[in-house]
Amino acid sequence: MRSLSPRRTATVALAAAAAVVALAGPASAHVTVNPGSADQGGYTAVDFRVPNENDAAGTVKLEVNLPLDHPLASVRTQPLPGWTVTVEKAKLDKPLKVHGNDVNEAVSKITWTADAGVKIAPGQFQEFRVSLGPLPADADSLVFKTLQSYENGDVVRWIDEAKDGQPEPAKPAPVLKLTKAPAGESSGTTATASPSAAADGHGHGGATPEAAPADDKASDSTARVLGVVGIVVGVIGTAVGVLGLRRRSGGSAS
Repeated sequence: MRSLSPRRTATVALAAAAAVVALAGPASAHVTVNPGSADQGGYTAVDFRVPNENDAAGTVKLEVNLPLDHPLASVRTQPLPGWTVTVEKAKLDKPLKVHGNDVNEAVSKITWTADAGVKIAPGQFQEFRVSLGPLPADADSLVFKTLQSYENGDVVRWIDEAKDGQPEPAKPAPVLKLTKAPAGESSGTTATASPSAAADGHGHGGATPEAAPADDKASDSTARVLGVVGIVVGVIGTAVGVLGLRRRSGGSAS
């Protein structure tokens, strides 16, 4: 059987590496919540991180739906230059008790719309910051079903929920995992808001009084990227090794 030439071997190896990178790229381009976890019962600030994954159009609108099965009494948005934010509320079947006060409605959706001439361009991302609380003490996670709209009319629906034991869905919804506060510490990841702030929910008052936790650098996307890099390096290393062996074999035969 005729063997491949050194040049053809290297070409095949590099093509395989490029294919791996191309396949791995879209898998890491999800809309996510950062940081990805917070303490049950407390307040926190998170960023909805939105990458633009369309090579021909920019993102011009983001709609984040908040779960009403675990409503949040205090929801505030941080002003973002170039974007207009609107907040929708829904009446609750059962009032929430927050600092001794009844809260009868909660934010159900936040929409950011780009001003004229503004967009998340191809190859870029944007973070949309929100403070939330008090987080439920009886839930392990909060799912934020999200719609990402492009200037060409395309809409990507990040609404699929992951299930244990099954592969990650193609368009997973952003998820904030909730964990029990460490023993001996008060519930909450940040300072407690006042009763009036908890009942507000409009999110037009600028930066929140709660401090945001440090960003989670060890995200799933980062792990996938590092895995892909390892695969690519291995493929290229194998190709270089094959070329070296062939050159040595050719030199000894002459």
